[in-house]
Amino acid sequence: MTFIDQLRTAERQNGSLLCVGLDPEPAKFPDKYKGDANKIYDFCAAIVDATADLVIAFKPQIAYFAAHRAEAQLEQLMAHIRRAAPQVPIILDAKRGDIGSTAEQYAKEAFERYGADAITLSPFMGFDSLQPYLKYHGKGAFLLCRTSNPGGDDLQNQRLASVEGQPLLYEHIAKLAQGPWNLNGQLGLVVGATYPTEIERVRAVAPTVPLLIPGVGAQGGDALATVKAGWRSSTGGSSGETTAPIIVSSSRAVLYASSGPDFVAAARQEASKTRALLEAAKA
Repeated sequence: MTFIDQLRTAERQNGSLLCVGLDPEPAKFPDKYKGDANKIYDFCAAIVDATADLVIAFKPQIAYFAAHRAEAQLEQLMAHIRRAAPQVPIILDAKRGDIGSTAEQYAKEAFERYGADAITLSPFMGFDSLQPYLKYHGKGAFLLCRTSNPGGDDLQNQRLASVEGQPLLYEHIAKLAQGPWNLNGQLGLVVGATYPTEIERVRAVAPTVPLLIPGVGAQGGDALATVKAGWRSSTGGSSGETTAPIIVSSSRAVLYASSGPDFVAAARQEASKTRALLEAAKA
């Protein structure tokens, strides 16, 4: 299956729009693992096992592994997700952005070394920085579009005087992803949950591409507003297939729901609660 096929299957089987972000910080681990970077795999695998039937995707953030020399643990985790949750696609949150042979190596790292189903990318070096990823049949790529941080205004919210209609930069990126850049039909966009008005605008410009929406949970994004802005039913109402998947990511709120011996049960409870909120918002 292509990445988008995987998303649709996971959404249908698990009844979920929730993506659990795997951002391991040993200092925040529960007491039994606290401060031990050698336990990154053990901690993340426990979270995966607790939430595998509740999510549309998992999203490991590569920096949290690399900072602790835990790339081997990331490889081990990717293999574990494949075994424990074969129906759930994996988005490698790497935010790569480079050209030529360097981009080819980053693509090889994501799709061959780690076996990711999709990757996050910065589009600001232009289309040729994306091409190496699009050569991998069926693999997805999410372009940073309107990110959840306040500093996103510095560039993303600026008007392009040289483009017809003078769109905002994030609107132009959305239009490119919907159209001429989407050569393999697997491009998506990253739009922060902290900006529901912008999510709605991106969905209007790019009605058929998946949206990866971080920021629900610890960052304060509103689940109801997020779904209302980005989710669309192909048949109307809250049932039926979506016109394009949305993947609403929560990391810290799920991972660190408890620091005690009940951390696995607490993570599942938080994930289940968030999934239910997102599903209810479709009504």
